[in-house]
Amino acid sequence: METTAAFVGLSCIDCGERFDADTQRCPECGGILDPAYDYEAIDLTREELDRRPFETMWRYEELLPFPRESAITMDEGATPLVECEKLADELGVGRVLVKDEGRNPTGSFKDRGQTVAMTAAAQSEASDVALASAGNAGQAAAAYAGRADIDSHVFLPSRAGFTNKAMVNVHGGDMTVVGGRITDAGAAYADAMAEEEWYSVGTFVTPYRHEGKKTMTYEVVEQLGWEAPDAVVYPTGGGVGLVGMHKAAKELRELGLIEELPAMYAAQSTGCAPIVEAFEEDRDRHDPVEHPDTICGGIEIPDPGASPWILECLRESGGGAVATSDEEILESAIAVAKGGGLEMGATCAAAASGAWELAERGEFDSDSTVVLLNTASANKDSDVLRSHLMGKGI
Repeated sequence: METTAAFVGLSCIDCGERFDADTQRCPECGGILDPAYDYEAIDLTREELDRRPFETMWRYEELLPFPRESAITMDEGATPLVECEKLADELGVGRVLVKDEGRNPTGSFKDRGQTVAMTAAAQSEASDVALASAGNAGQAAAAYAGRADIDSHVFLPSRAGFTNKAMVNVHGGDMTVVGGRITDAGAAYADAMAEEEWYSVGTFVTPYRHEGKKTMTYEVVEQLGWEAPDAVVYPTGGGVGLVGMHKAAKELRELGLIEELPAMYAAQSTGCAPIVEAFEEDRDRHDPVEHPDTICGGIEIPDPGASPWILECLRESGGGAVATSDEEILESAIAVAKGGGLEMGATCAAAASGAWELAERGEFDSDSTVVLLNTASANKDSDVLRSHLMGKGI
């Protein structure tokens, strides 16, 4: 595989063993693999980045496993960081900004992960890729697989949104819709993988999806004039983006580009909050949620396999975890749309409702800069938001 100069392989976050770039889960212990770099070999300055066009996440190629010239890319990333003055006033903080990931090619931050994962698949000469998804990752995988001339196999729960299902088909993906929830789609995917020699681009099976999503932190810091925000509130299901963003902050500190780490906050629904419960009970691992019940399908992950890593990131960053009800999440999406014009996805608005709750708890100072992750366009589930309005008689 063609890798960047500083990339030194994949390290298991559990046993610490190092493996080649074309490995997936750790062959020794089954743990999650994380791309590793020789940071002393990276000479990346603020001035150098200032000279580069702000047009794609691949502008940070020195901190990615693969060079830009080999990437399966649609110029994903470089999304706006939108100031929300009214929301800042309501929360009683200095600034609130929304990182609007709905502006990516397929309408969600999943594109950041799939561009790197699909680049790895192409370099591994995979003919077929597969994953189970709640919706957005499946759509992104089908899109990037099509661009790479690779066949894709996407397993979705029946409750996945119409847009996701439609676009998997439009991109040429082989879609299997499974009755039930994401766990049922995951089981069907696992059964298929046992029989087929498909390359997985699934959450934390490929080491590269969280690696692509870490670029959100690079962009946020640069957009804030090379200052880390005080807090990042992230709608959390599997936690891929959260661990990636925290890793990126540590990398920027290692390179001397920032001094402080942003506090990372996981935002979940009270109907499925395994990370919040584990954090509040000071445990190192979650207990699976036996009967998840939330309309926010993107974060309805009852058994997140990377919970020890997620919890470590929350604590190491000085952040925390918060759960709010579906009612509060949908109300927050509508409030942001009415008051600021920004269209937050129904699931993504857990970040906004979580921020309101955190502000009420006194987690933020009056001069804090708080960044909310809008991980997908509201167009993906506008029917959910409108149904909520209609139910209120508006």
